[in-house]
Amino acid sequence: MELDEPIMKTNMLFLIFGLWVMVVAMADKGITVNTSSRRPKVVNIGALLTVNSVIGRSVKPAIIAAVDDINSNPSILGETHLNLILHDTNCSGFIGTIEALELMEKDVVAAIGPQSSTIAHVISHVVNELQVPLISFGATDPTLAALQYPYFLRMTQSDYYQMSAIADLVEYFEYKEVIAIFVDDDYGRNGISSLGDSLAKNRAKISYKAAFTPGASETDISELLTEVNLMESRVYVVHVNPDSGLQIFSIAKKLNMMTSDYVWITTDWLLAVLDSQEPPDPDAMGLVQGVLSLRPHTPNSNYKKTFITKWKNIKEKETNSFNSYALYAYDSVFFLAHAIDTFLKSNQEITFSSDPKLKNNNGSHLQLSALQTFDQGQKLLETLLSTNYTGLTGEIRFDPDKNLVHPAYDVLNMGGTGVRTIGYWSNYSGLSVNSPETLYKKPANSSTSAQRLYSVIWPGETSVKPRGWVFPNNGKPLRIVVPYRHSYKEVVTKDVRSPEGVRGYSIDVFDAAVNLLPYPVPRKYILYGDGVRNPSYSNLVAAVAENIYDAAVGDVTIITNRTRIVDFTQPYMESGLVIVVPVKKSKTSPWAFLQPFTIEMWLVTGGFFLLVGFVVWILEHRLNHEFRGPPSQQIITIFWFSFSTMFFSHRENTVSTLGRLVLLLWLFVVLIINSSYTASLTSILTVQQLTSGIEGLDGMLAKSRIRSLKDSEDYLNALRLGPKFGGVAAIVDELPYIELFMSYTKCEFRIVGQEFTKSGWGFAFQRDSPLALDLSTAILQLSENGELQRIHDKWLASSSCSSKVTEIDVSSLSLSSFWGLFLICGVACFISLSIYFCRVLCQYRRFNPDEEEPHELPEPESARRSERRTFRSTSFKDLIDFYDKKEAEIKEMLKRNRRQVNGHNDSPL
Repeated sequence: MELDEPIMKTNMLFLIFGLWVMVVAMADKGITVNTSSRRPKVVNIGALLTVNSVIGRSVKPAIIAAVDDINSNPSILGETHLNLILHDTNCSGFIGTIEALELMEKDVVAAIGPQSSTIAHVISHVVNELQVPLISFGATDPTLAALQYPYFLRMTQSDYYQMSAIADLVEYFEYKEVIAIFVDDDYGRNGISSLGDSLAKNRAKISYKAAFTPGASETDISELLTEVNLMESRVYVVHVNPDSGLQIFSIAKKLNMMTSDYVWITTDWLLAVLDSQEPPDPDAMGLVQGVLSLRPHTPNSNYKKTFITKWKNIKEKETNSFNSYALYAYDSVFFLAHAIDTFLKSNQEITFSSDPKLKNNNGSHLQLSALQTFDQGQKLLETLLSTNYTGLTGEIRFDPDKNLVHPAYDVLNMGGTGVRTIGYWSNYSGLSVNSPETLYKKPANSSTSAQRLYSVIWPGETSVKPRGWVFPNNGKPLRIVVPYRHSYKEVVTKDVRSPEGVRGYSIDVFDAAVNLLPYPVPRKYILYGDGVRNPSYSNLVAAVAENIYDAAVGDVTIITNRTRIVDFTQPYMESGLVIVVPVKKSKTSPWAFLQPFTIEMWLVTGGFFLLVGFVVWILEHRLNHEFRGPPSQQIITIFWFSFSTMFFSHRENTVSTLGRLVLLLWLFVVLIINSSYTASLTSILTVQQLTSGIEGLDGMLAKSRIRSLKDSEDYLNALRLGPKFGGVAAIVDELPYIELFMSYTKCEFRIVGQEFTKSGWGFAFQRDSPLALDLSTAILQLSENGELQRIHDKWLASSSCSSKVTEIDVSSLSLSSFWGLFLICGVACFISLSIYFCRVLCQYRRFNPDEEEPHELPEPESARRSERRTFRSTSFKDLIDFYDKKEAEIKEMLKRNRRQVNGHNDSPL
């Protein structure tokens, strides 16, 4: 026992030492001991980037600083340290793939990078197989968010949002077409594809995609820019790599493409270059004066200020400043560290196992068997997706599509020796001069009216917004299609004597409008049709939409279906459909003088003549001797007075107030009746009458046969024949054509009803053509200065029968048009008679036809009451006799009665 105990102790020491060596060796490879009670001392993480690049020179120091900060802070990973394994991809897809495979041999739990979208596409397939999360700080290709790459996470903003921001900028400045200049790789192609989708939402488009290969020579780029400079659009969107981007502006400046006629917009690569320079390189700033660019927005925080201070103390840096990619790389490392900490706290192990599918076959020297699968990769990926962390770049949290929430960009304008922020863009509320952090607290408002930016200094140091396009300087004239009409050649037709080959009203208007433009428009007119029949205008417009022609000039009516495929200018001629029918002169009738009034009107008018004469006779009989005499004479007076008022030739004077009132109102009624009768009779004897019952659109709603007629000669013959002899009852056509037709036929026909459509003629252009807008403005100027009317009078002068075509059929005037006058007159007669009879009755009550002699004594009061009762029962004959007495006699008798009554009252009893 004594001999065995030392031996056992020695063996135990060797065993412990062996285990310690094994643990250290496994720790070097990032492999934990299979125990759930201890955390690993070291966890391997990888980094893939192009060290010698604009992005790499900022990112490498940031990643190293992040790892150092994490390892020096026990509150993050405790006793566990991160072991950074960095590989340089050398900006090569092939080398980057090789470097990524070598990195995977080191048993890393996650990889930071790469910065290139092209390399990210290839490496994503590797990490998918090995289940190693890939956290990129610079791969912005929108397609990397696809379900095809489940282990790819993007810690920066996707180009999907950046292109949405550029599309909103294009819309804000009211441009419709852009030319995309981009590098022809996954990053460039997919980014520009996303730009096209975003522009289409705003009814804009990419008119040309100018792509060049990665690493293109100066000659290739110069040829490319020379080509796009010959095109129409002057709005360029540049989406290239930071390391070669400034070369484009250097060549553009040599080609004189940085003047006030141009608009340049770049993606965030430009600020990646300029932000890395402190102070900004004067030569670089001189190349990009007036350019608009974007930068991923990162909020100003104390954390960010601390990092800026720390950056100045980093010794292993190659630049004095850093770009936004450095911030995203720094946050990527911290974000991964917090996720690993959460992962380890959930008692998860870190183990690797061989993949049976990765074997060396056929004697290959590739060490595929050295690649191992991260057994807990899926769990770490889930932890990453659920982690919420606030870093230098703000809140880091993924949406269901694995994109960062709250995407936002700074909108910057290059000018002078620095960069000026003119606003911000966020997916929350579009363009604004307020920072996105303040807008998140308010309701979202992305309406067009809410978009706002500060003023821009454009290329050429001007604040005037460039037009954004010019007529292409490629020697190709504008292809203008012109309808070759068979009829109404005043509008547009072929002209062999003219150098342009066409003439007419529409051509003159177009040429006059083009002459007002501030730039030349070389054009070539192309006839459409054979001149034997009028061409199809719908097919003509469709040919413009299909890019067979650039524009259509002629009598093209603006209708809904056509506006869906082309853009029209402001209408230069108002138009609408009207109906033309034959007319004839009315025949004179012996009884035409009775037609102005209906029978009811004649009867009521005659009745009122008699009524008014009788009323005036009643009111004047007691006062006016001209209305007295034998009954036969008085009847004749009534009739004579009644009908003589029709001509204002009555001889009898009226002396009573009520009689004059009635006569005054009646003479007013007679004046209106006479005027109406005269006007109606004149129209009946002179107006043209329709030969059909069609008086407008309503008259054509019945069943009818529709015929297509060729020209004005067909119109004329068909209308003259009429429907009974193989012709037509009416013609429906546009007003300008009908006006010409009316002038041809010297007013033999006429327009009935109103225009039942409202439209106009315009010039048609391809969708979103800027010429349509400029020519619309020119047409308005022609209208304001009177030139448009002068051209109209030259070709389409109004015919001499224009006044006659507006006449309408005259029908007899009915009682409904005058019953108000008759009512007023009747009420006046009634009121006058009522007042008059009340007055007469009052006189009659005081008048006693059987009065006694003056010497008799007055009777007592009771006798007088009895006498009044007898008065009330007086016969109607007595009343008529009283009325027939003259007014002067009645007044004398009443005075005498009053004196008698007063005398009896004064005598003694």
